[in-house]
Amino acid sequence: MAAADGPGGPLGLASLTEVRARFEAALAAVANRAQWEELRLEYLGRKQGLVRQYLEQISQVPPAERKAYGQQTNALKVRVETALAELDESLRRREQEQAARAAALDVTLPGRRPEVGSLHPVTLVARRIAEIFAGLGYTVAEGPEVETDEHNFAALNFPPNHPARDTQDTLFLTDGRLLRTHTSPIQVRVMRERARSGQLPIRVICLGRVFRHDNDLRHSPMFHQIEGLCVGEGVSFAHLKGTLDAFIRRLFRPTTEVRLRPSYFPFTEPSAEVDITCQLCGGKGCPTCSGTGWMEILGAGMVDPRVLRNCGLDPDRVSGWAFGTGIDRIAMNLWSLPNIRSLFDGDERLLRQVRR
Repeated sequence: MAAADGPGGPLGLASLTEVRARFEAALAAVANRAQWEELRLEYLGRKQGLVRQYLEQISQVPPAERKAYGQQTNALKVRVETALAELDESLRRREQEQAARAAALDVTLPGRRPEVGSLHPVTLVARRIAEIFAGLGYTVAEGPEVETDEHNFAALNFPPNHPARDTQDTLFLTDGRLLRTHTSPIQVRVMRERARSGQLPIRVICLGRVFRHDNDLRHSPMFHQIEGLCVGEGVSFAHLKGTLDAFIRRLFRPTTEVRLRPSYFPFTEPSAEVDITCQLCGGKGCPTCSGTGWMEILGAGMVDPRVLRNCGLDPDRVSGWAFGTGIDRIAMNLWSLPNIRSLFDGDERLLRQVRR
């Protein structure tokens, strides 16, 4: 913008008329907020504003013109302030309209496809296992996560000095109860209920969260477990092995190799550890399977006669088998996860990878 005559220029009514004309021309040319601010500072700035400078130079105007000069200088000041205020309001409305148009929904644009959610890998595995065993004639049983010593240990043949009862392995509450360390207490509750009602045989799977003092690449303080229980007349270890073979090969791949190793559990006799070929390395050996090519997937065995007796069943008339496995461990194998903790890191990329 061209500067109007300042204090160094000629003062008088003619000078004021020229300044006003220049202001009106500059005002008409303002198209945006930056130009408005430049014009405001030029005419109304506290130090260099032309209106202020002309007001301060009244004493230099010839006495005969001083009164008229003062009146027109004040009139110029009022005109500039009023015009800038009106233009400010006009610019503000224009900016609001532009913002509204920018935020408005353009119905002619193609719609955005909504992001589809996904179930957690643990939930997917649990549902898949339930589907497999439903096809084998099993039902799902559940129980409380806060358990008594009787259901979690005593009825399952754990001796009083067993390491599992130690606080280094089990999370105890102040009232003597505990967070269940496995889902086997559900089996106890089911067997006692069926013993009272006489409803045999028993074919159930028990699933839910369990808690232990354990934390490494393959273990977590809170994890999900699923157990199977079959009790009836003539139930044998051969039935257990056949069921596990069918279950594992339907859950993983038909070519998955399965091996049983002799083991010990307080609530089963005989007992076995069940391994499958590591799904991460295909049996070649990796850090997840400790270089063996095998991944321990579950423990199983024939229900100990003392456990049957503790639950009100006659071991001379019925027998049974049970198995238990961590759902999280199965999820690791199904999706080749190197660290079990990645299941609970909340990383959406993992959920997208396992989405059905």
